[in-house]
Amino acid sequence: MSGRLKIPYPVVVEGRYDKIKLQSIIDAHIVTTDGFGVFNSAQKRELLRKLCGGGRIIVLTDSDGAGLLIRSHLRSVLPQERVIHLYAPRVAGKERRKKSPSREGVLGVEGMDADLLRGLFAPWADGSAPPRDTAHLTKADFYADGLSGKSGSAAKRAALSAELGLPGNLSANALLEAIDMTCTEAEYRAALNKIDKVEENG
Repeated sequence: MSGRLKIPYPVVVEGRYDKIKLQSIIDAHIVTTDGFGVFNSAQKRELLRKLCGGGRIIVLTDSDGAGLLIRSHLRSVLPQERVIHLYAPRVAGKERRKKSPSREGVLGVEGMDADLLRGLFAPWADGSAPPRDTAHLTKADFYADGLSGKSGSAAKRAALSAELGLPGNLSANALLEAIDMTCTEAEYRAALNKIDKVEENG
């Protein structure tokens, strides 16, 4: 079976290699927990809560103890009625990029068979809740709008984050990703116009 499945919900995985693997299988917004980083990052937790506020999200962690611990943490901080939990089976093995197996000797999401992962996501493809027509901004858009590469860009990003209800102090790349997952272009432009008017009125 070929072609990416269109998933109308954001998908949460542990790390960037998991994200890279899924990008070849599904067409969806994919965000990482940065492994255990989500435990200590209030901003990451706020972003995940924001995603839940826009509808449902899908959580897929590794099947080892660490993955279960991360999933348990997400259960404690996210509204579970909004979360779709997918579970990868425990499959013995080692990812190609690693010199040795994980401590438990099982594959993570990145090492899973593509057809197996496709099967996990298939029931949620083209769901009844269509994806929002999100902003699809580029780094060039951010630069043109004064949100990166210019004096005052950091302050403007902070103001935009506050206006959109996103975590503060996000880097330009992180904010770009968050906006693309949570806002339509109209919402983005309206928020940008509002903070521009505030700046003009001093």
